[in-house]
Amino acid sequence: MTAAPTPEILAAFEAAEGFMPLDEGLALYAAAVEAGGLGLPLLEVGSYCGRSTILLADAARRAGVTAVTVDHHRGSEEQQPGWDYHDPRTVDPELGVMDTLPMFRRTLHRAGLEDHVVALVGRSPQVAALWNTPLGLVFVDGGHTDEHAGADYEGWVPHLAPGGLLLIHDVFPDPRDEFTGQAPYRVYLRALASGAFTEVSVTDSLRVLRRTRATG
Repeated sequence: MTAAPTPEILAAFEAAEGFMPLDEGLALYAAAVEAGGLGLPLLEVGSYCGRSTILLADAARRAGVTAVTVDHHRGSEEQQPGWDYHDPRTVDPELGVMDTLPMFRRTLHRAGLEDHVVALVGRSPQVAALWNTPLGLVFVDGGHTDEHAGADYEGWVPHLAPGGLLLIHDVFPDPRDEFTGQAPYRVYLRALASGAFTEVSVTDSLRVLRRTRATG
């Protein structure tokens, strides 16, 4: 039977700010619970205000491991002032720049999950360069440019343990989605072309791949 969150966790997820729809969230949760069986941390790149982190953290709690989030909390390119997806509440009133960290922390506190998350605040490539721990899951959900999505893949996939799961969000094969999903789509194709991954599931824009051997 596929693992599912409790009604309380599901309610916290649906109440949190963010863009992940329910069906993708349920697929994320099931994958995270499975990956937690490896006994290794579960890592998310790009957490925004913590909507998906709720599911990752609860799956980590269930498995007795830790969820790790990596985000500079200054917003991705489509979440800046003036863009369609911008939320004015995420702007620091004193500095006038994006800062989603306070909302992220409130989200986890309200869900009772703070003790199960290690939040790393910084740029993904810089954090990855310092990282030395094997991971059971890598969830790529950061910037949507080739530069950012590619760097997330290159920085974190080497730390993914054999049998671990690579999740890529916002995978849109249609070229009309160039700004929102073509870079993640190209990362997805790159992972498959490497020969190191096999596809586990597809849920709308979420792809779940299993690492079957080392990358070249």
